[in-house]
Amino acid sequence: MKILVTAATTFEIQPFMDHLAGKNYRNCQVTTLIGGIGMMHTAYQLGRQFASSRPDFAIQAGIAGCFDHSWDMGKVVIIDKEQLGDLGVEDDQAYKDLFDIQLWQPDQAPFTNRQLINPLQNVPHLPELPTASGVTINTVSGSERTRQLLLDKYKPEVESMEGAAFHYACLLEKIPFMQLRSISNYVEVRDKSKWKIQLAIKELNDTLIKYFERWN
Repeated sequence: MKILVTAATTFEIQPFMDHLAGKNYRNCQVTTLIGGIGMMHTAYQLGRQFASSRPDFAIQAGIAGCFDHSWDMGKVVIIDKEQLGDLGVEDDQAYKDLFDIQLWQPDQAPFTNRQLINPLQNVPHLPELPTASGVTINTVSGSERTRQLLLDKYKPEVESMEGAAFHYACLLEKIPFMQLRSISNYVEVRDKSKWKIQLAIKELNDTLIKYFERWN
């Protein structure tokens, strides 16, 4: 089985790549792809990769912000549904997405009721992790106004800059997939002194390594 593991940046999955360097898994051929930050880079790099070497299964791994302050830093989740949080128009004080202004239809493929839902089918030995809903934005939220707008409109639990592009590409190409996110910060007024990036990276990579070791 050919498996693609992709991340926005090298440092997010460097421990996993170091682990792969000393392994020769019998059950799978693993390729890593650093797709770049944001939806544009992710979509382009995934398109190139799928065209040149179509995987049997794809994993996106990365750190993320969460909206619920009761979540522990470093918590790892599987994103089961994604929404686009900043593709639309401003209408005075209101924000309307492409579904609101009827440029897109709610069940227009690959969307289901406006969401990019991962059916989590054909995932080899699905990890026993909690699932969470995601919202993807190109500008990291850093104000209470934006935080509340996203919560009111999309009710997400996790925020990233690439997740929706990954779901979109995999759903259209009918490639089984899984998005793993570990929590590095809360979505709030930006204060990086509170972020736990190293902890989130450790927990994310420990989960990836454990997943592959158990599977193989």
